[in-house]
Amino acid sequence: MERGYKTIYEQAQDEFVERKSRFIGCIRPVATEEEALAMIAEKRSQYWDATHNVYAYILRDNNIRRCSDDGEPQGTAGVPVLDVLQKEGLTDVCVVVTRYFGGILLGAGGLVRAYSHGAKIAVDAARVMHMNPCAVLELEFDYAQYGKISYILPKYNINTLDSDFGVVVRLHLLITQDRLDAFRRELEELTAATVYPRVIEEKFADLA
Repeated sequence: MERGYKTIYEQAQDEFVERKSRFIGCIRPVATEEEALAMIAEKRSQYWDATHNVYAYILRDNNIRRCSDDGEPQGTAGVPVLDVLQKEGLTDVCVVVTRYFGGILLGAGGLVRAYSHGAKIAVDAARVMHMNPCAVLELEFDYAQYGKISYILPKYNINTLDSDFGVVVRLHLLITQDRLDAFRRELEELTAATVYPRVIEEKFADLA
C-alpha cells in the first residue's frame, strides 16, 4: 500500500480585507478532477460578481497539480495558492480564493502575498487529517479471552469499529499497517496461538 498522506475532513472558509479588496479563501476535499472542477464552477456561480476566482488543486490520482490566475497577472495568484498547498503537504484538496477588487492596486508582490494568505487562512480553518495505511481486522474468540485481548488494544492505538457478543466475541478493529505485525505477535503469545486476526480490508484512515 502507498505511504500516508494529508488531506482535510470537510470544507472550510475564511476571509480578510487587504487595501479595500476582499479575499475569500475556501478549501474542500476532492477525490477526482471532476470534483475539483465542480467546486470551482460552484464558487464562480456563488461569487458571480467577484473580480477573480483564483484556484488550485492537488490530487493523489496521477499526481495532478493545477492552478489558474483567473485574469490576475501571470504567476501572482494561482501559483501562490498552489505553493501553499504544497508547503502544507496537502493532497486531494481544492482551494478557490475569491477577490472583490477594492479600487486600490496591490502590485505583483502584494497580489502574491494576498493570494497566499487567502489560501493559508482557508487551510488553517480546516481540520487536517493524517491518512495512514491501515488494516481492518476481524477477531473471533471466546468470552474468557475478552479481558486480556481488550487490555492490549490501546497499546497499538487500535480503534474498535464493531463488536458482536453472540456465541463468541467478534470484533472488527482498525490498526495502522506499521503496528500490525507486532500486534499479531503479541496476540499469538497472549492466546497461545488460538486467536489470529484476519485482514478483511486495507484502506487509508485518519489514525496515527
